[in-house]
Amino acid sequence: MLAEALNGWLRKFPAWPIYIVAPLPAVFLFWQGVAGTLGPDPVRAIEQQTGLYALQLLIAGLAVTPLRRFAGVNLLKFRRAIGIMAFSYVALHLSTWLVLDMGLYLSQALGDVVKRPYITLGMAAFLMLVPLVATSNDRALRRLGALRWRKLHRLTYPAAVLAAVHFVWLVKAWPLQPFLYLGAVVGLLALRVKPKRRAPDAARGAVSP
Repeated sequence: MLAEALNGWLRKFPAWPIYIVAPLPAVFLFWQGVAGTLGPDPVRAIEQQTGLYALQLLIAGLAVTPLRRFAGVNLLKFRRAIGIMAFSYVALHLSTWLVLDMGLYLSQALGDVVKRPYITLGMAAFLMLVPLVATSNDRALRRLGALRWRKLHRLTYPAAVLAAVHFVWLVKAWPLQPFLYLGAVVGLLALRVKPKRRAPDAARGAVSP
């Protein structure tokens, strides 16, 4: 089968190249900023692109389980690296806003977090991801136990939803793109829902004679 052949091909590749390849768009983006090719508002451009890269990586991480369940493609060994790089881009997005946009005026930044709902949602998503990246290692998995570790890492789901809504709310003109990202997040989460199995007696009782 195609999925088996693809899985055999994927098994030959380690996950560590993701840590090299994933940061390259950010490096190029900041090089464009230094070169002055990001338009009249380079800080805003960097903010938007780093946030978009973060959301794309979050969606890629959410796609791992549905791909395995419905297509038989196993990308589990890449999920940790994808998640860590997603958090890195979220942190870069936040740092760009805090340092380059707000000039490290923390009181003003905190005021915006309180007064602007889309910033509140983005900050909430970031805070949800912090414990996940802190426990994205084998030692934390052993200390927490597999069950508690999995429950903790389900914070990825609301974090991804909040990040997508943050993007929708941020864009004032309401174009299609943010809604496509939100739809992708909601759709991937819906694919994770397993239908409840009906009890055998109930199922037999529901069948017409």
